[in-house]
Amino acid sequence: MNLIDENHVKMHSQKVILSTIIKHYPISRAKLSEITNLNKATVSLQTHSLIQKHLVSEIGVGVSNGGRKPILLVFNKNAGYAIGVELAANYIFTILIDLEGNKLFSDYLEFANESMETLKSLLIERIDLVANHAPESPYGIIGIGVGVHGFVNENQTIVYTPHSNWDKLDLKNLLEEQFHLPIFIDNEANVGAFGEKLYGLIKSNESSIYVSVGTGIGLGIILNDKLYRGSNGFSGEMGHMTIESNGKKCGCGNQGCWELYASESAFYKNLSRLKNGEVITLEKANKMIMENDGDILMEIEKFGHYLGIGLMNLIITFNPDSIILRSNLIEANPIILKSIKKAISNRISRYIPLKSEVFISQLNRNAAALGSASFMIKKFLMESNEKGI
Repeated sequence: MNLIDENHVKMHSQKVILSTIIKHYPISRAKLSEITNLNKATVSLQTHSLIQKHLVSEIGVGVSNGGRKPILLVFNKNAGYAIGVELAANYIFTILIDLEGNKLFSDYLEFANESMETLKSLLIERIDLVANHAPESPYGIIGIGVGVHGFVNENQTIVYTPHSNWDKLDLKNLLEEQFHLPIFIDNEANVGAFGEKLYGLIKSNESSIYVSVGTGIGLGIILNDKLYRGSNGFSGEMGHMTIESNGKKCGCGNQGCWELYASESAFYKNLSRLKNGEVITLEKANKMIMENDGDILMEIEKFGHYLGIGLMNLIITFNPDSIILRSNLIEANPIILKSIKKAISNRISRYIPLKSEVFISQLNRNAAALGSASFMIKKFLMESNEKGI
């Protein structure tokens, strides 16, 4: 075996051992050898390397099965921390997590009609604020992941943001120059789906669809346990799927786009029209629902109806195990799910068994920021093996 092959085998063994420790800790070296089918000498050598890298720690002895008590190993989730950011049309949500995905601190800031220079300053300020809450650790902040509401290509360039001006900004370069850290940029729905796959309801599902419903509608698609991106990274922009052939004109250039009928912004706009131009917020909508206001109950039925039509199209296209809905409005008012499921069941072909479950996100607002930060953790752990740091 030549040196390159030997190094490859060592890196692979270390990767297998680390992932096994993360899944099963606290764990002994003997148990590691049993689970991974690696010999004890390899396990001993690679765990020693991981301890030197501060990614694994010894915490004491376990129960003996006869003979010397085993020393137990744990994953050092506090070896470093990652920052995740969700950039929406009207807010910035920032989160700090450890290497296991546990939230240590978060920050939420709403804004309106700000200049790009002001938005750049606000973004840097919020990331700084969250970074300052990171405890001392061997690796410090290991990277910043950002989920953006809009089209992000395979080069992590923001191509189009239909409801904001984030596409006017070279975000990756800005953050790299400001923080001198690895930066990852992706579509908000993609990172939300990744967060749900790691920490949410779809952990055990091979194929699922994450639907982000806000100012627009975006999708993160998990197929065969992997995030599906399409040929240029633009998969999931189903908010611009046509559901009304001669419908309303959309800013994307199309007509009758799904998000013009089934996004939260469409819901609030329609309700405002019924209420003589009154500005409708989530809080007002919740209050009206509790008071059984006739207008809002009618709009909820329409909202669920149009969402259900789009979801039915997704079900017959992808046949997913489950669909996860991320929406402040739906999370606050689960009754909407009844209208959604009704629309699906009324339209699905009787020849197609309706096995796809529709759930409301349990990660709520954390999903996209948590997912984007977790991309940085995945990258960090892979590189820690490859570079031998």
